[in-house]
Amino acid sequence: MSKYVISELFLYRWRYWFGYSIVAIGLIAILIFAGLYAPGGISAAEMQSVIKSSSINYSDFGSLAITNLPYHMLQQLSLVIFGVSILSIKLPSIILAFFSAIGLVLLLRLWFKPRIAVLASLIAITTGQFIFIAQDGTQGVLYLFWSVMLILLASLISNKKKFRMLYKVSFFIFSALSLYTPLSIYMLIALATAIILHPHLRFMIRQLSKPKIIFAMTISAILAVPLVITVIKTPNLGLRLLGIPTQMPDFGANFASLGAEYLGFAKPGGTTLMTPFFELGSMLIIAAGVYYVIKTRETAKSYVIGLWTLCLIPIIFLNPGFASATFLPLVILLASGLNLLLAKWYGLFPRNPYARIGGLIPVVILVAVLVTSGLDRYADGYRFDPNIAPNFSTDLKLIPQDTKNLVVTINELDFYKVVAAHNKQLNVSVAPTGYTFLVSHEANKTFEGYKVKQIIVSHGTNQSDRFYLYTKI
Repeated sequence: MSKYVISELFLYRWRYWFGYSIVAIGLIAILIFAGLYAPGGISAAEMQSVIKSSSINYSDFGSLAITNLPYHMLQQLSLVIFGVSILSIKLPSIILAFFSAIGLVLLLRLWFKPRIAVLASLIAITTGQFIFIAQDGTQGVLYLFWSVMLILLASLISNKKKFRMLYKVSFFIFSALSLYTPLSIYMLIALATAIILHPHLRFMIRQLSKPKIIFAMTISAILAVPLVITVIKTPNLGLRLLGIPTQMPDFGANFASLGAEYLGFAKPGGTTLMTPFFELGSMLIIAAGVYYVIKTRETAKSYVIGLWTLCLIPIIFLNPGFASATFLPLVILLASGLNLLLAKWYGLFPRNPYARIGGLIPVVILVAVLVTSGLDRYADGYRFDPNIAPNFSTDLKLIPQDTKNLVVTINELDFYKVVAAHNKQLNVSVAPTGYTFLVSHEANKTFEGYKVKQIIVSHGTNQSDRFYLYTKI
């Protein structure tokens, strides 16, 4: 009788392809679900993002003096092409989240073994934090996108010889564009410091072509010129990019906010962003990852993660609103924790393939629980939680297509002017005009000489009367 060899099994030989396929299918399904169904509306922050994006005027240099300029340019392009809708507002974030997730998988594949990359990627893309920034029509997704791309490109430069020039140019282009986003400079500082301190990184840099590096740096400098000029003209912009508050922060409130975001397991909640970021099980694995990074502190990746985390900690404490910038370091620590757990188990049974496979069973169960609970928590929270769901408006979907006159409040005027700018038949004002007009919930009152013809409602429990259609008596 021939010896039974596990490595010859079809499922075993193709296990990583199956794993990456599950990640890809799950990612696409999550992005579609988040973009179209949950939360299914836009927040006040997304409305302000639309206003800021629409204010960009390429003939007026002063309009470029805003943080996260690349994102707002992309969002403006989406609005011009598709008009103002819930999907077009969120589309830039969905696209950037897709590439961020692909980059994250590639990065984890470079830094860890395939099994760790698959498991960590599945947990990462099913967390409420990732799904939220993937559909949030604000700049929050950039904190993940820039950091993933910069570390990935830096890793490719050091590990791959093919297409190295392309990686170099791309790295410096992304570096320059990332400077428009607050806190991105700390990622670059961490990389530069790691290169100076770590002998292997110093050796690797010496092997690179100096003329090619200078060429890539020149392109980066050109892209950063508008930012440098605007920072000189508007020093407060520089402070925002560094994450430094212009007023003395409330340290007590900041500490409480960070506690809810990272450790609020007993009382989960939130307003627009659900807290805590990770489930208790994930945070325990992250804690193991911290131990692993300390244990392997002599490695280049431990240098980068350690230095980057040290840069972010004081800034996040001063400005808890930038907590999304810690998502990638936490995911890498999560992968490190999984790596530690599996390495310990495999160390107990170095030659027993059955025990090695058996050790994966509880890990797979743990990952499955974290994935399903993360998805369930996100779907239920953003659709039904009374503290979260009302913060997202579906009003854009409720406006009848044949509406010609829309009456809103002063506070709503700027946003709906953007809507009208992309819908030529729509006229927006704060006072009634015409024979018939539509009035928003906030602007509704008694209009002399007019009567209510129709009330347009949403599916919400409270304040579901979103618009009133008036006609002349």
